[in-house]
Amino acid sequence: MSVVGHTPPPFFKRGVAPLARLAIFVSLSLFLLIVDLRFRTLDMLRATIATVIYPLQQLAYRPVEFAGGAGKYFSSLATLQSENAELRDRQLATANRLLRQENLELENRRLRELLDMRDRQPTQGQVADVLYAARDPFSRRIIIDKGMQNDISAGQVVVDDVGVVGQITRVFPLISEVTLLTDKNQAIPVQVQRNGLRAVLAGAGSGRMELRFLAANAEVEPGDILVTSGLDGVYLPGLPVAKVDKIDRDAAYTFARILCEPIAGVERNGQVLVLAPRNMPAAQPDEQISNDKPGRGRKVKRGQAVNGH
Repeated sequence: MSVVGHTPPPFFKRGVAPLARLAIFVSLSLFLLIVDLRFRTLDMLRATIATVIYPLQQLAYRPVEFAGGAGKYFSSLATLQSENAELRDRQLATANRLLRQENLELENRRLRELLDMRDRQPTQGQVADVLYAARDPFSRRIIIDKGMQNDISAGQVVVDDVGVVGQITRVFPLISEVTLLTDKNQAIPVQVQRNGLRAVLAGAGSGRMELRFLAANAEVEPGDILVTSGLDGVYLPGLPVAKVDKIDRDAAYTFARILCEPIAGVERNGQVLVLAPRNMPAAQPDEQISNDKPGRGRKVKRGQAVNGH
């Protein structure tokens, strides 16, 4: 019902017809495409929009980037640990040859003009992990993870990549006990690398060693390197052992008090190299030598009679 002079409002507002609206927007789109293609008018708009939404893109990409980086990190960490362990084993496996190289060169220079050097017998070894230190607070011993089943025997020499660490003193089926050089009951025959002076090096406890039974005027100086002499038939000659640290020459005493520090990481190693037992040259048959002079017999071998007896 309408009021006089007023028309009722339409129930639905229809506006522009849908087809006309479609035609208008299609035409506008084509116009913008042509204008942008021809005059590059929307490049600034694109750059502005890209700049505005760039932080949002980076934020959305962070979880993917973090997951990929974590995977690469753990993969590279496992690879590095494996390579590190392999290099450690290889370094210890070649420690014997590297340790003896310097001493062999010095020995060659001294003796090349005097006698023909015979080839040294190569020595094998096996890498062992240090499990723990002995519980006795008055001794310097460690336990390694090699024993009888690995052909370990008492008396074998233990070294690291720098020098001598100690000696196998007790062997069990799965583990072995190593007495370190710094133990008070451990002694090793050595010589001064600079001049060949021989002596006995004994443990003094507290990570130090003492060069014993040398006269007060012995030709030893602080900084001298001590290497194994090999006279005991156990240690290979030329393995670095210790460095002279302090010398006390008191005229009231017959012998000098010479304190040394071990070259090897005696009490801070995680892995060591156990050298195979030293092969000593076979003993020659006993012979008795005599001349044709009166009172001397002729040269005979064991089991033969002398002078007809």
